[in-house]
Amino acid sequence: MSVAVMAGVLDTAARSARAVPRLTEERELDVPQAYAVQRALVDLRLGRGERLAGIKLGFTSAAKMRQMGVSDLIWGRLTDAMRLADGAHLELGNFVHPRIEPEIAFLIGDRIDERTADPVRAIEAVAPAYEIIDSRYEGFRFSLPDVIADNSSSAAFGVGAWRAPDTELGNLGMLLEIDGRVAETGSSAAILGHPLRSVHAAARLAATAGLALEPGWVILAGAATAAVALERGTHARVRTSVLGTVEVTVHD
Repeated sequence: MSVAVMAGVLDTAARSARAVPRLTEERELDVPQAYAVQRALVDLRLGRGERLAGIKLGFTSAAKMRQMGVSDLIWGRLTDAMRLADGAHLELGNFVHPRIEPEIAFLIGDRIDERTADPVRAIEAVAPAYEIIDSRYEGFRFSLPDVIADNSSSAAFGVGAWRAPDTELGNLGMLLEIDGRVAETGSSAAILGHPLRSVHAAARLAATAGLALEPGWVILAGAATAAVALERGTHARVRTSVLGTVEVTVHD
């Protein structure tokens, strides 16, 4: 399969909410090729009128990198159609097997590119956030190139109220609540030891793809806890000390 064909397979899977076999069952795929598929996949969305809205980072914990046998993060592209308002209602039927992760989001105030000396200085605000991940592969099973090609499993995201960027983020308590009960507990320190390191990583990884990070875009810094599967009729809330909350409800 060509890059365009693989992108089309994944695009159709996402739009129809039907799982497909892993790409690597059909052909060998290395990491650079996988990112080429990811770009072609997102280009299909842009061709339908969506706009780039930021990037997300994955494998931001040392344990996850060891589990996947990699030495670097992965990343994916966010579009405006993927963003949900705080308190939004999520249509479960639009996803294959969605899971939610608590995150921290950064709002870009000034353009970040390869000439930016300190990308952290370009950050305008910070907020509590969640990401809905939804691998389009059967059984939620994939290799590293498979997940990269699938836009690093990104499906949707929500952001809470923005706060000043000088908020201390090094060790914030973070809870993921499902129907009012704590499902996962963690700390912002689980995100690369400090979430601001994700800003540097995002700038570096985007630059390798020739992509500048534009004002108004969002950086999702990475998950602070394990992901939790979303079920019909449930309510999920991310609660972060200092930063506040953000929530979403899954439609019956």
